[in-house]
Amino acid sequence: MSIIGKNSNIGKNIRILRQKKGWSQGEVAKRLKISIPAFSKIESGITDINISRLNQIATLFEVSTLEIIARDGMTFAPGSTVEIRVLKEKLADQEDEIIKLQKKVIDLYEEIRNYALH
Repeated sequence: MSIIGKNSNIGKNIRILRQKKGWSQGEVAKRLKISIPAFSKIESGITDINISRLNQIATLFEVSTLEIIARDGMTFAPGSTVEIRVLKEKLADQEDEIIKLQKKVIDLYEEIRNYALH
């Protein structure tokens, strides 16, 4: 299932990372366990790329997935991915707290309703 559609920026960023490492398309394809034409299509933006493949490529090039999907000129401060992860965890905690409070409101409403019926 494709999560990230055909995107020439992503392919371009992958090509730049590959070239910085001095690797050929064949070397990268072998490391990713895909064919050279399949990798070439990723770089050229012809083929869709899913999240797991994107993560695999990011790991191979030792960068964050954000760095791969970033548009030209976008930069990320060191540790920004950690900061984003922490913020996502805080958001999840807050969402959990909201759910607990909603359940509490429902329980209190039912208590009031039951009290009014008796």
